[in-house]
Amino acid sequence: MCLTLAGLVTFYSYNLISIVLEHNAQLGNRQLRFRDMACDILGPGWGRFFVDPLQFGLCYGTVIADVLLAGQSLKAIYLLNKADGRMELYQFVIIFGGLMLILAQMPSFHSLRYINLACLIFNVAYSACTTAGSIHIEDSRNAPPKDYRATTTGVDRVFGIFNAISIISTTYGNGIVPEIQATLAPPIKGKMFKGLLLCYAAAILTFFSVAISGYWAFGNKSQGNVLQNFIVNGQPLMPKWFLVMANVLILLHIIPSALTYLQPTNVVLERTFVDPNKGQFSFRNAMPRIIFRSLSIVVATLLAAMLPFFGDLVALLGAFSCIPLDFILPMVFYNVTFKPSKKTIIFWVNTSIAVISTMLSLIGAVASVRQIVLDAKTYRLFSNV
Repeated sequence: MCLTLAGLVTFYSYNLISIVLEHNAQLGNRQLRFRDMACDILGPGWGRFFVDPLQFGLCYGTVIADVLLAGQSLKAIYLLNKADGRMELYQFVIIFGGLMLILAQMPSFHSLRYINLACLIFNVAYSACTTAGSIHIEDSRNAPPKDYRATTTGVDRVFGIFNAISIISTTYGNGIVPEIQATLAPPIKGKMFKGLLLCYAAAILTFFSVAISGYWAFGNKSQGNVLQNFIVNGQPLMPKWFLVMANVLILLHIIPSALTYLQPTNVVLERTFVDPNKGQFSFRNAMPRIIFRSLSIVVATLLAAMLPFFGDLVALLGAFSCIPLDFILPMVFYNVTFKPSKKTIIFWVNTSIAVISTMLSLIGAVASVRQIVLDAKTYRLFSNV
């Protein structure tokens, strides 16, 4: 139910953003970034002190989460081939971070177009493998015992619910729709809607198939990365080649994802240190770009290695960034831009979504921080989870 509601609301909100962008473009004011929308519609302070930090946190947090997930996949591949291996998670995180140091130098969103197409293909392939594997395990003799009941009670269950809602908000969370629409060649009218239809067709196919089959096979023991359930007590429940292939597909999907979400953070850094009067590949601009992009990857890799709490990190991103950017601001932008009458349904739909989402964001922020504090008592820095 939550996956369905989040999908409906975000599809609606992204269409509202697209409509506002098209409207302003027709008036001769084409907005290229989320920050530009906030500055023009709500005022400069909203763009600089609200949207900028939220978007930077979302994008950079996604990069950290991607690096951590890639490290986990590399470790899984390593253990499948060497069960008694002694390498720890932080070492694999560093290996992937080294690869990203090179790939992070991709110039722009436009240069990622073919890589993102490959990302879509790999994502669908990974989801198909995971779904097929979950179904096979459930029907096999080695199916692990499962329980579909909630594992917590009282206050823990209440906070767990809001923590989970924050995580679910990130599944469709984007936070860079204006930046993506800015890459469309004019005329842009109607193009974003077609893109969203394709995007959500893939999203629904992958999210629901993995969620339903994974929960059916493993119940409340399902991990944040469901492939971790495919190995029980060091013994794989599927052929090793299958698990290696699935983890390789994750890696191939993560690389474009991390590169995409690096772009807005790159813009924040580069607009401060580059000279717009010089060429993009001039020495004056190339060196700061290489230095600061490399530095951002190094910091992300360090944080991913130090704090390997994938689910907690995703919940934090959802509460503090995804819900405000994807569930609240689009409604506000539309109502402020078009000023619909308070007697119309669209005004009250937008207002209701914004108010409810604000409440979920505030409670989810408390729940996510609380969960991190609880997990911090269990884990240590650079934990080998």
